Amino acid sequence: MKTHFSKKQLQDNDNKSSEKIFRKCVHCGFCNATCPTYDLLGDELDGPRGRIYMIKDMIENNKLPNEKIVKHIDRCLSCYSCMTTCPSGVNYMHLIDHARNYIEKNYKRSFYDRLIRDTLSKILPSPTYFWIAGKISLLAKPLQFIFPQKIKEMINLMPISFPKKTLPKMEVYKAIKRKKPIARVALLTGCVQKIISPQINEATIRLLNRHGIEVVVPNGIECCGSLNHHLGKSNLANKTFKKNILIWHDEYLNNGLDAIISNTSGCGTTLKDYGFIFRSDNDLKKKAKKISELTKDITEYLEDNVKLNFVKNNEHNKTYKIAYHSACSMQHGQKIHNVPIELIRKTGNKVYDVPDGHLCCGSAGTYNLLQSDIAKKLLKNKISNIEKINPEFITTGNIGCITQIANGTKIPILHTVEIIDWYTGGPKPKILKSL
Repeated sequence: MKTHFSKKQLQDNDNKSSEKIFRKCVHCGFCNATCPTYDLLGDELDGPRGRIYMIKDMIENNKLPNEKIVKHIDRCLSCYSCMTTCPSGVNYMHLIDHARNYIEKNYKRSFYDRLIRDTLSKILPSPTYFWIAGKISLLAKPLQFIFPQKIKEMINLMPISFPKKTLPKMEVYKAIKRKKPIARVALLTGCVQKIISPQINEATIRLLNRHGIEVVVPNGIECCGSLNHHLGKSNLANKTFKKNILIWHDEYLNNGLDAIISNTSGCGTTLKDYGFIFRSDNDLKKKAKKISELTKDITEYLEDNVKLNFVKNNEHNKTYKIAYHSACSMQHGQKIHNVPIELIRKTGNKVYDVPDGHLCCGSAGTYNLLQSDIAKKLLKNKISNIEKINPEFITTGNIGCITQIANGTKIPILHTVEIIDWYTGGPKPKILKSL
């Protein structure tokens, strides 16, 4: 793609990066073939190629975003399926991030839209605020008919109760039966996840501790920053990024870290991008790059660094039929697909890829709240494809997908690490007690 950025424009680091990405695009349209919104809506402007043209025109010509541009950019899921398909290596992720930041700075949304987005940007990254919002939502459910549609969607997606944690809150979880651990890792416990599904973090900690690995959960780290990053709220996101980088890097220097573990694939994708985000920050770029290098998805870390001790007992005699939903941020964002499947197969169970598994379930961070109509259609398609397998349960590696899919089916769904924990000596997941 030919570009016409001025020398002055290219002094801006975001423009400079995007210009290089634009030049890689050859207009082939392969990206549209795997784009969920293009597949669903059939509009060129709701596919990556059309969005790239709009983004280029807007940024290159210093245009103020209009309602039409914002509508089509907002409809992007950031699933990054287009990046997996693209033969030219176009980094669409960085383009859409640039576009969202540009829109946030140069476009005034309606009062109601700003209210919703600002509310989400404050509540979701904060476990405390999220817990309070959950309690308020429970009280509001009988009265939800009086609220606007988006508020209703938010109320309905909130859990009716919060599970109790079974592990004590600690900063360091010691390796079991070892004076000296074989490795030391930091765990990102997440913001929403630690409130609605603490069992995922608990399974991760138990699993690692049993296999001789010490787990540290540094104080001060709650959210990875993804939610505000994808809302275009770069100031809020960067504040979170910087705090995380400094805390983890200090831990790495002072006490040693072999890895930073993410068990939420959306968070992991963002952590692995810290190095790029702070590429021009002289004070942080080396530290940010190191944090990105240390970041591993839990399945990725297990496959490369841990010899798993699978156990067999009467409880494990049954062979289950499992549907594996590959989260977009896992397969497209981090390029991890086969590893979780192979780990589950080592348990002796039968694992099946969901048909059309490259297509998003509609969760996508805040997407199912902000673009609920499209998200519902994507969920319907996803559930239909899952049901073709007729599984006894579903597994995936992202809390957003778990929450979204659970709203569309009665088939139990759990995190992949919960299965691995169970088959290496951990407890049977509560959601599978009836099986």
